[in-house]
Amino acid sequence: QNLRALERLMEHAGKALALMPSRWPVRGAVNSEFGHRPSPWEEGTEFHPGLDIAADPGTPVHAPAPSSVVFAGRQPDFGLTVVLLHGHDIRSIYGHLSKVLVSAGQTVGRGQLIALTGNTGKSTGPHLHYEILVKGQPVNPRAYLWE
Repeated sequence: QNLRALERLMEHAGKALALMPSRWPVRGAVNSEFGHRPSPWEEGTEFHPGLDIAADPGTPVHAPAPSSVVFAGRQPDFGLTVVLLHGHDIRSIYGHLSKVLVSAGQTVGRGQLIALTGNTGKSTGPHLHYEILVKGQPVNPRAYLWE
């Protein structure tokens, strides 16, 4: 009986892990980390809620895990943006895109092409802004990235 309970627990944990955004959406140097940083816009510091990953415009952006597209469009600061829901109230945000290749309501698989990097919105140059929210709060994406 205990073994059966442990098997169910492991199965549940495996399914939960499969939904985690553990894959890098693009490969590139991280040129701005999560956390407080000097503001590129004004004097002083600001909180940066994600990672800025250097990428040439048009670089493919891939879904890091199975998910649902909850937003695909333009936002004031991030320009062209995609927001994915991974379950367990975990969302990932992809900003400054040049092209969005998915639509709200669509289901995407791990590794699926969702967008192309760009320089839209309030941006200092071509890159991908990658952010993870847990229950609406930004968390360091590096805590999830192991692939």
